[in-house]
Amino acid sequence: MTQAPGRALLVALAVLLAVPPATHARQYADVAAAVQAGIRQGVFPGAVVVIGRRDTVLYARGFGRFTWAANATVPSVDSTLWDLASITKVVATASTVMRLVDRGQLDLDAPVSRFLPRFAGDGRERVTLRMLLDHTSGLPAFAPLYRDAETREAAITRLWDVPLRREPGRSPDYSDLNAILLALAMEVITGQPFDELVRQEVFEPLGMTETLFAPPASLRRRIAPSMRDAQGPIAGRPSDPNALALGGIAGHAGVFGTAADLARFAQAWLRQGHLGGEVRWVSASTMRQFLVRGPQGGTRLLGWDSPRDFVPRNTTTSFGSLASAMTYGHTGWSGTSMWIDPEADLFMILLTNRSYEPRARNSLVAIRDVRHAVSNAVRTSVLAQCRLVADVRC
Repeated sequence: MTQAPGRALLVALAVLLAVPPATHARQYADVAAAVQAGIRQGVFPGAVVVIGRRDTVLYARGFGRFTWAANATVPSVDSTLWDLASITKVVATASTVMRLVDRGQLDLDAPVSRFLPRFAGDGRERVTLRMLLDHTSGLPAFAPLYRDAETREAAITRLWDVPLRREPGRSPDYSDLNAILLALAMEVITGQPFDELVRQEVFEPLGMTETLFAPPASLRRRIAPSMRDAQGPIAGRPSDPNALALGGIAGHAGVFGTAADLARFAQAWLRQGHLGGEVRWVSASTMRQFLVRGPQGGTRLLGWDSPRDFVPRNTTTSFGSLASAMTYGHTGWSGTSMWIDPEADLFMILLTNRSYEPRARNSLVAIRDVRHAVSNAVRTSVLAQCRLVADVRC
């Protein structure tokens, strides 16, 4: 059973995130070069990178600026908040589901209609919570819930009318709608608003004090803008129209957070839910359930994605070409990405604001190339460092 963490745990996690000596930066010059190339190419104006292990941070640095203006704020690993976009699906939604499963409050093979009765008919009653997590629900990738929806309730009402595109459980098709439904189901199961539930189950236990939905105006000066309009940069509003229509609090997008907080999150996963001493965030056996591919899920785990078994030559992926089979991760439309590799005891976080006025042609393809280059540079740089200090984990 999960135990509640104490103050000592939060102090311990803070110590784990101590930035390494500047002399280590030479070992990660290729990582820095890959990120800086993305800025020069106009893919994003700013970024932060954190590389670490289960018990330490190897490298942490900010790059560029909040916007293309020469006098704009320089991003910080510790204090800059980013629009995490679809990383919300794992840092908030899947992780909260995992905690409920761990306590026996939720059965992954229960039909969604048990909790959301209006999600029924035309085969929907066969869709389970597990299918929402591994994207085999049969729902389409996207639906404009925000269109003509003046309230959150109106947007949700549109969700009940979205037809399935495939037979449930047959094949994966990545869909924001899956995570939206999961969040709504968890609100019914627990009787709590989704943002409060996530704070209680994920952010507070892991000491993620700078991660939240719907950041207040007082934090805007620390938020890298992920959109702009005729009046200028927009900071603190999710760059996803459905998330906006749902009040900025949704299962698929809406979380804002720092790279330092995501490092705490990644370390909790590398520790298989163990947070030090007698404290556990979640049991190792439950966590393992979320890191196994299903028979019809393709590369999809429960919430997470994993590298393809075969990557054609000259193809770029967010995992790079050097990922182990145990690696899992997620990306976000705003330009965010993270991956965790238990085999190498390694994680990488790359946060950018690609969605803020990109200057590169086809920035969605360009950010994939940057992620690929950064991921490969992380692997080779860490290997070089391992050889230098004879680290047995390498």
